[in-house]
Amino acid sequence: MNRAAVSLAMTCVLAVSACATTRQLPTDQIGDACLMLKENKTWYKALRQSAKDWGASMGLQLAIIKQESNFDSKAKPARGDRKLFGLLQGDRPSSAYGYAQALDMTWEQYKAQAGNGGADRHSFADSVDFIGWYVNQTAKQANVGQYDYRAHYLAYHEGAGGYVQGTWRNKQWLVDAANRVQAQAARYESQIANCGGLKRDKFLGIF
Repeated sequence: MNRAAVSLAMTCVLAVSACATTRQLPTDQIGDACLMLKENKTWYKALRQSAKDWGASMGLQLAIIKQESNFDSKAKPARGDRKLFGLLQGDRPSSAYGYAQALDMTWEQYKAQAGNGGADRHSFADSVDFIGWYVNQTAKQANVGQYDYRAHYLAYHEGAGGYVQGTWRNKQWLVDAANRVQAQAARYESQIANCGGLKRDKFLGIF
């Protein structure tokens, strides 16, 4: 795929699921990255690897998952209004699915470009690798700084093209969500940095 095609494809929008419920984690773990990762050590390994490979901080990866699916591996967007006098379920607004709420087309693009052909949106490791890859791509295209968590989430939701064009500016709900992601990412980063019992390698992540 040439650069122009990649740039166009990366404008795909990742839908936010507002209805996700928690199936894997209790509430106390969701709010505490240290507790969460001690209880799910394979998650820590996957987050650290994605951070090394793509430059996206572990805190940002976790904050995006919290916002998108609330750590529900099977999360989907809420259905619309029921049809045919309530006899039929409403349609879902998009194909977003899993921890990262990636769309079908964007997920297929990730598998092809990142060389992870067997990736599954139900997998935490594949989901954080996807988030790292996507953040890395949009950071390059939209010139977003590595630790500008708010901008990263806006670009994650609107795509690099949408972020640059400012499609988010009149979406106050999205701006509010990006502010929450920014605060949550910083909180998770602080919790991880001060968590005893986790092996923390020092590295410089560069987009």
